[in-house]
Amino acid sequence: MDQTVTSKAHFSIPSIIAIIAAFASFSTGAIWGFVLAIVAILFGIIGVALSMSPSIRGGIISIFALGAGFIGIVAALIKAIRYIL
Repeated sequence: MDQTVTSKAHFSIPSIIAIIAAFASFSTGAIWGFVLAIVAILFGIIGVALSMSPSIRGGIISIFALGAGFIGIVAALIKAIRYIL
């Protein structure tokens, strides 16, 4: 007998961490915003790589977190420039 067990697809933890870090990067200062944006980008890349598996979801969330992370870096740079001036 060949029995295959299919499990429900679930979101990967890196994709969840990436989206939380991306949103948190907008509500902090320049330094922490920059750090959280980098965390969002790194975990977004990991989440995209993990979403290639058919049993793991979260590719779109990871891609969104990558974009938000890049926008977070720009926002952190603007905050730093405003602080300096």
